[in-house]
Amino acid sequence: MANKEFIIKHMNADHGDSLQLYLQAYNGISARESQGATLEELTLSNLILKANGTRYNVPLQPPMKDYTEARGRLVALHKESLTKLGRSDVTLTEYRAPRGFQIVIFGLVLFTYATCWQRSNLLPGAFVYENMGFKFVPDFAHFIYRIWPVFFPSVVAIHVLESVAMAVLRLKPMGVPVGSGLWFTWMGSCFIEGFGAFARIRDIVKEERAKKGGKKE
Repeated sequence: MANKEFIIKHMNADHGDSLQLYLQAYNGISARESQGATLEELTLSNLILKANGTRYNVPLQPPMKDYTEARGRLVALHKESLTKLGRSDVTLTEYRAPRGFQIVIFGLVLFTYATCWQRSNLLPGAFVYENMGFKFVPDFAHFIYRIWPVFFPSVVAIHVLESVAMAVLRLKPMGVPVGSGLWFTWMGSCFIEGFGAFARIRDIVKEERAKKGGKKE
């Protein structure tokens, strides 16, 4: 009995993320609905969880023979939940700003958005042309003006596609709620800089897996 009580206390103290995953995978509730999940009871055949005032049952199939199996079974249930939900084993909980050369790329693309959103901005007399440096490089401004119908829409289209990939292939599998502040921050960053945002998330994943002793990248 003491062993069971220790497991319940340990899961509630250190593995709230796993409890939320169990509920999402086996009871079909949303990440928001599973927030604050706690393990109320553990039997040889099921878990009794509670979230936002509602109790849920998560079966253990096949039932355990005794509670010495609990650790291995709960770890396996965590992995099964990740697979069932299409989730990564790393949850993204932070935003990292561009670093090094990424800052240069971020600045250049942001400058492009701010100045080239309208083709006429590149003509002499326009506020952007006169006040944001283009009057000092008239040949360059004229060149961008000529290619603008292809150049600017292409830049936007590429970054929109990268942002969609960010949402579908990174943020969703890594448990970032759609519409959250973290979601908007990463999406906005990706829309501006593109690949650099993916690179920083890859670094976060490597660091988190290294902490867990994992070998995957």
